[in-house]
Amino acid sequence: MGQTVFVPKEIEAGEPRVGASPDTVKRLVGLGFEIIVEAGAGLGSRITDDEFAKAGAAIGKASDAGRADLVLKVRRPTEAELKGYKSGAAVIATMDPYGNDAAVAAMARAGVTAFAMEFMPRISRAQVMDVLSSQANLAGYQAVIDAAAEYDRALPMMMTAAGTVPAAKVFIMGVGVAGLQAIATARRMGAVVTATDVRPAAKEQVASLGAKFLAVEDEEFKAAETAGGYAKEMSKEYQAKQAALTAEHIAKQDIVITTALIPGRPAPKLVSAAMVASMKPGSVLVDLAVERGGNVEGAQAGKVVTTANGVKIVGHLNVPGRVAASASLLYAKNLYAFLETMVDKTTKVLAINRDDELVKATMLTDAGRVVHPAFAKAVALGAPVVEPAAIPATTLVAEAEAAPEKPAKKSGPKKPGTAKGSV
Repeated sequence: MGQTVFVPKEIEAGEPRVGASPDTVKRLVGLGFEIIVEAGAGLGSRITDDEFAKAGAAIGKASDAGRADLVLKVRRPTEAELKGYKSGAAVIATMDPYGNDAAVAAMARAGVTAFAMEFMPRISRAQVMDVLSSQANLAGYQAVIDAAAEYDRALPMMMTAAGTVPAAKVFIMGVGVAGLQAIATARRMGAVVTATDVRPAAKEQVASLGAKFLAVEDEEFKAAETAGGYAKEMSKEYQAKQAALTAEHIAKQDIVITTALIPGRPAPKLVSAAMVASMKPGSVLVDLAVERGGNVEGAQAGKVVTTANGVKIVGHLNVPGRVAASASLLYAKNLYAFLETMVDKTTKVLAINRDDELVKATMLTDAGRVVHPAFAKAVALGAPVVEPAAIPATTLVAEAEAAPEKPAKKSGPKKPGTAKGSV
């Protein structure tokens, strides 16, 4: 019998996504794995137990995690879940390790080999594994849908016998994967779209989608991108100049969508209370960075806030999960593509090559230790972990520092390097 893969039902409130799809289950069975899917794991994504069973999975219960050699998840496992995992099991998930050193240490103590999918380097061979892009793409789309739902007028210009309905003005702040999809979606819906970003490469991307670019294009702006294609944190002086430029622009907008995130840092404040107060009643702001503190002053996680001047600030959590039926299919494919690179095609067992660049970049814990350099020191100082007998020497590269290869050409919006999906 082959090794066992377990796909649990996510226990975090408000998480409807799942780490496998009928398609990836079928593929995993073809690789020689025994697949167990916890009953009800896919229901939030419109995938029934019967569909998983037809693809070759056994339908089990949470305790079946103890048999698994590999666990495929959406969210980082909790300490309660880890108690049910066997030591030595591999766990692949979106780990959200920044600021969660104790949770990372708990995975090390549990003896699991944990991989953080959000650290996948942006290189050509890993494009199909890029969970940040697949999920941020849907978040950008859903942000426009959420904005339109809160906005009490039509988005496109309509010329009728009774008069003309003006097109809505939409401003996208942060032109990463989410921002680009938000631009494309708003344009398809007929809005007049402008966008801004600190990365020079974003100007061409914005123009290619038919939107107008807005930025302070000084010398700092020209150097505002890391080797990995991520947005750098800008100086206070630049932020002040950019804020002055955008303040007047925001006052004229009907919808503003913010997507700016920097890995490992609180979300930068882009929209002040004064800017919000300058907007017309009925205007809408959608803050996709609300889980990291938000880009909009006054945004509240998980809430839609209406200000004193009648402006709505939308702070939905887990925006990709709002389109879970689509998000899970993409996420499951991301996980499968990564897992496939670690399977020995001859023996049909998981054979982790710790010298592989994808493994180096994503491995958080292994053999009882926190091994990712971005977290090992912090965890060692605050939360001792089990010392292993031996652990292979590794040189790991954080996602934001990895230099990307030239990506394969694709149709549709260009895929930029971004922070958490710029979002």
